[in-house]
Amino acid sequence: MQKALDKAKQLRQNQTDTEAILWSRLRNRSLNGIKFRRQVPIDKYIADFVASDKKLIIELDGSQHLEEKNTIKDEERTIKLQVLGYKVIRIFNNDIYNNLDTVLEYIYNEYLNI
Repeated sequence: MQKALDKAKQLRQNQTDTEAILWSRLRNRSLNGIKFRRQVPIDKYIADFVASDKKLIIELDGSQHLEEKNTIKDEERTIKLQVLGYKVIRIFNNDIYNNLDTVLEYIYNEYLNI
């Protein structure tokens, strides 16, 4: 477990540009008062962003996630996290850069406004 915590800490310290952009809009309960954490160990995975109270995981994906071998791994990961009771949203980095407000509206309207 300590290894996962250390890896999560490292990921938080070395976040990608898209993670930094999204985090700036999720942190401090900025999205309608919902608490998010970033780089959270869950089972054998580290989720990019988690709203624990809503059992929601947001994963940011770059173009490498379009490769077949990665889509298979992503699907297996999503299924495992769903079995643990989480809803998983996958968002492409381009959408963070080009449609951030639309992405935030989608997250809130589809998954958090329940």
